[in-house]
Amino acid sequence: MIPVSGGSLPGYFAKPVGPGPFPIVLVNEEIFGIHDYIKDVIRRLAKLGYAAVAVEIYARYADLSKATDAGEIIRSVIPKAADNVVMSDSDAAIAYAAAHGGDASRLAVTGFCRGGRNTWLYDAHNPNVKAAVAFYGPVGGAKTALQPQTVQDVAASIHAPLLGLYGGKDPGIPVDEVRKAEAAAKAAGKKVEIVIYPEAGHGFHADYRPSYVASAATDGWARMLAWFKANGV
Repeated sequence: MIPVSGGSLPGYFAKPVGPGPFPIVLVNEEIFGIHDYIKDVIRRLAKLGYAAVAVEIYARYADLSKATDAGEIIRSVIPKAADNVVMSDSDAAIAYAAAHGGDASRLAVTGFCRGGRNTWLYDAHNPNVKAAVAFYGPVGGAKTALQPQTVQDVAASIHAPLLGLYGGKDPGIPVDEVRKAEAAAKAAGKKVEIVIYPEAGHGFHADYRPSYVASAATDGWARMLAWFKANGV
C-alpha cells in the first residue's frame, strides 16, 4: 500500500537485491490496472537494475481486478480519474520508491496504453524526470473538467526527453495526431523522438493478448532502455 493524499492505494514495487540506491522508473498502467503484465514489466526492470513502481490509480473508483469489459472501463472508470489526482498519486509512488532504496535524482517514467498518455502528462508535471518513454496511448481526444488537457496540449511543456513508440495500424491513435504532438514539442525546443511501427497496432507490447507484435515489442523495449541510459537513468 502506497501512502497518497487522503489515504493509501495499492501498488507494486520491485528493486534489485542490495542496498542501492537504484534509479527509479515509474510505470504507468494500462486501463486494466496493475495486473500480471504490469507486474512482469516492473520485475523485468528490477532485474535490469531499476527500482520500478506502479500505483493503482483507478482503485479510487473501481476494483479493476474484477472488471472484464474494456468498453465499460473506458466509459465508467477512466473518466473519473482526474489528471491532477493521477499526477499526485504518481508523485506518491515515486516517494515510496525513494524511501525504499530508490534514487529520485535518477528518475524515468514509462507507460502503456492510457499509461502512455499519462507518461506525457507526468513528464510535463514533474521537472525532476530525466527520461520518458510512452508506449502508444491517446494524444488527442475530448477534454473534460477532470481531464482538461490532451497530450497535444502538454507537449510543449514536457521537461525530460521523451521517446514515443506507436503502431502505424492503431485505429484509435492516428499517426497524424502523434505527429502534431511531436511538432508542438519540438517547436518549444523539447527533445522528442517518435518511432512508428508500420505493421503494429495498439497494445503491441502487451504479450498477454493477440495485439502483441514481438518484433515491435522487442525493438521498443531495447529503445526504451537505451533512452533511459542516454539521458542519465
